[in-house]
Formats: sequence, structure tokens, C-alpha cells
Amino acid sequence: MPIEVTRMTEADIDGAIDTIQQAFAEDPYNQWIYPDRSKVSLERNRVSLTLRCHWGIAHGLFHVARDSSAPSKILGCAMWMPPRSPSTPEPWPLYLSYWSLWFNQGLMNMRYGRGGLSTKRYWIWKARQAEAQGALWTSEKGYYFCNIVTVLPEAQGKGVGRKLIEEVLKMADREVVECYLESSRREPNVPIYEKFGFELVKEMECRDGDGERDAVMLYCMVRKPRGGGAEDDGKVNKTAAVEGAGTTPEI
Repeated sequence: MPIEVTRMTEADIDGAIDTIQQAFAEDPYNQWIYPDRSKVSLERNRVSLTLRCHWGIAHGLFHVARDSSAPSKILGCAMWMPPRSPSTPEPWPLYLSYWSLWFNQGLMNMRYGRGGLSTKRYWIWKARQAEAQGALWTSEKGYYFCNIVTVLPEAQGKGVGRKLIEEVLKMADREVVECYLESSRREPNVPIYEKFGFELVKEMECRDGDGERDAVMLYCMVRKPRGGGAEDDGKVNKTAAVEGAGTTPEI
């Protein structure tokens, strides 16, 4: 299957969201942050992701993959944030875009409610994530941050995920910049990402209660830039945070 990876456009958003919703339906993070499954609203989630895709097209590195012989269907998508030096002030257009996104999310919440999202758990996750990144992000060049890589179940095992993730890894290697991701599955994802050069550097627990189902573990991984490419079995299915893609919290 000839796989083509391109930057996401507005016409790709619906197809990209289809891949996200299917890939994350049983994801541990998704199950934890939406504890009452009877209240989950895929309609509200689609609106939220649409807002973030519009934001990411303008400010992130959002890619989609398709079969070039059948280009109308999106087989997978990847959402990365580009690196920014911690000593470099945030550009005003980017800063204002966060507030615009926050405002539109507020309007969405007024119309659709929370759709089963636990805001308490969301903020627990954001706090743990900030702590982890504050401790691990030590490079003055910043990091390419992978929020999401998803592949439709029917397209897994065909190299779609590998094509998506290597699109940015090649950029990182050329620029000699490190990469970072957080996965909510140790198996099979951590070994897969290790094949790309990522190393597991921290296990980040997010907990809201004493029970086994009251916590989720996220696996923080860092990749040093290198000269060669990586091979995998083509079955990359990144399980990261769906709500909260990007850097602005949803409230």
C-alpha cells in the first residue's frame, strides 16, 4: 500500500477525528479521564477535537496519512508540537491563540457540557504532566512533543504509523533536537517506540482515589537525535491524551 503523509488541512479534520475516536475508545487514559462511560459524548469530543485541529493546523505539526491510490480516506494522523527554547518568550500571536482556543472551548462547554470528562482528573493529569516535563525537559533547544499518533484499526500493521512518526523524527534529526512523548500503554507501545530510538525515562502516575481503576500510568519517553532511520513492525498506535491535545488546557 503506497502511503502518503501530508500536513493536515481543514478538509482532513473529520477523517483525522475518526481515527482518533476509534483508536482511543479503549485507551487506559481515556477510560480514566471519562470514568462514567454512560455520559461520554462523541459529538462533544468531535467538537473539541475540531477546535484543536484548527489550532494545530496553524500552530502545530499536524499530519495525516492516506493510501495514495485511494486518497479520500484518512488512515491515520499525528499531532506534534514544534520545539521552543525555554529562554525564548512566547510569540504574541501564539499566546493570543491560546486564549482564543480557551474562549471557544468555553462556548463548547456551555452548549455540550463536559461530555463525561472528569475535570478533577483532567487537572490532576495536567499537574503531573507539568511536573514531569519540568524535570525532564532540560534541552535549551526545546523538544518535538508528540501528543497523538493514531491509525485506523483496519490499517494497522501496514506501516502507516511508522510513516507518520518518521515524518517528524527526520526533522528532529536534521535539526539535532530531542523528541518527547507520553504513552498510556507500556505494552505494546513502549517497545515499539524504543525501536524508533525513544527511551523510557519516567513512569508518571495520575491518581484520583485508592482503587486500581482510580489511577492511570503514563510512560514518559525521550529520544535523542540520531543520524539513521528506525525500523518497526508498522503497528504504531500511540495512546496519549486526546483531550488536551496541544498546550492549552480545556476548561
